[in-house]
Amino acid sequence: MPKSLRTPAGDALSNLVLDLFRLNSLLLTAGDRLVARLGLTSARWQILGAIVHAERPQPVAWLARDLGANRQNVQRIVNDLHAEGLVAFEANPHHRRAQLVVLTDKGRHAFDAAMALQAPWVNGLSEGLPVKDLQTVHRIVADLRTKLESETKSQA
Repeated sequence: MPKSLRTPAGDALSNLVLDLFRLNSLLLTAGDRLVARLGLTSARWQILGAIVHAERPQPVAWLARDLGANRQNVQRIVNDLHAEGLVAFEANPHHRRAQLVVLTDKGRHAFDAAMALQAPWVNGLSEGLPVKDLQTVHRIVADLRTKLESETKSQA
């Protein structure tokens, strides 16, 4: 096998990225199991969370941007959430066709129920992990995300 052209930092980041891919898959599976009895999936829960955490109602394209997700995929899931009465569409005063997505009371209850399940789960998962280490990993992941977002914008 030829010698790696990566720097030691590049090798370390490559190993981290591979573990993050595996972790993402495990997190999605765990999330699906956690909220299944609520009629949710990790993807639906994530979109409900994006709606909750947005400063104001947003169209699907903005939700997708905030999630770093494909607009068409988010639209499909929002349509499913709408069909189940978890979200509603409101007129957008700035754009006739891009309606705003808002939570219904049923959607708020579903999200709150998911978060009530998440708290003991994440507390158990974090047990024994030093808070300082978790904060360091968070900072590094956020820095990498910022770098990648900058690269994406400069290539567009």
